[in-house]
Amino acid sequence: MDMFLPFLKSSLTIAIPVYFAALGGLFPALAGTLNIALEGLLLVSAFSALAIFYFTGSAAAAVAGAILSALMLAALHVFAVFKMRANLFISGLAVNLFSSGLCIVLSDKIFNTKGVITAPFSQPLLKWYVLSALIFLLITWLSIYKTPFGYRLRACEKCSDALVSLGKRPGVYKAGAILISAFFCGISGSFLSLNLGSFVPGMSAGKGWIALAVIFLGAKRPLGILAAAFIFALAEAFSNYAQGFLSIPIDFILAFPYIFTLIVMIFVSIIPKYRHNI
Repeated sequence: MDMFLPFLKSSLTIAIPVYFAALGGLFPALAGTLNIALEGLLLVSAFSALAIFYFTGSAAAAVAGAILSALMLAALHVFAVFKMRANLFISGLAVNLFSSGLCIVLSDKIFNTKGVITAPFSQPLLKWYVLSALIFLLITWLSIYKTPFGYRLRACEKCSDALVSLGKRPGVYKAGAILISAFFCGISGSFLSLNLGSFVPGMSAGKGWIALAVIFLGAKRPLGILAAAFIFALAEAFSNYAQGFLSIPIDFILAFPYIFTLIVMIFVSIIPKYRHNI
């Protein structure tokens, strides 16, 4: 029990940012597109949250600022893709690269450093984010499966012609889905920096890409995403604890969460084909 509670807390801490990013990325995925800019949105929102908290001391302002910064960057991505007809994936990659450089430049101009920025946050955050995760899980499930918006969003991928025949524009729903994903990335990024009490360059550390994998690992369903994010978090938390008592190369231990996720994804992709053959 003495080890279980810290292990559980560590798993939840790892799962929260991945879960929120994946829950947001679910909306574009259901609309027949992918927001591969999740990584950049996470990084920018993490920097914004820490910077705003540094000057205001308000966690609420920091979270709001993180969400706003992610929405602004996503709006630029949406404009490039849906107005300027840029390639969706190239634009997303550009956002990821731009975010990394932008955070370094702003950090240098505002804090006179290109390294770590510290603003310790004394209040416990995890329980509030866990509660928010459950609330947004319910909101997401209702909006996707019980509202006209959700029906039309899913129609963008499966029967966009029927949507057009109703006078609706699939592009509007796809753009809106990307902005929704940015909203969730803002929450995710704010947790990354506020929970740590500092901003570290590159602190998103591939969580945006992992979130994309979690979307498909969770079969593009809200509850599945919750389970997939927590499974990945358990694997990463185990790798952190395993460094102290397993006598195997540390590189393998650090790679364990990603190897585990890859194996599970392969297994999940095989199951439908196996059932179809039966």
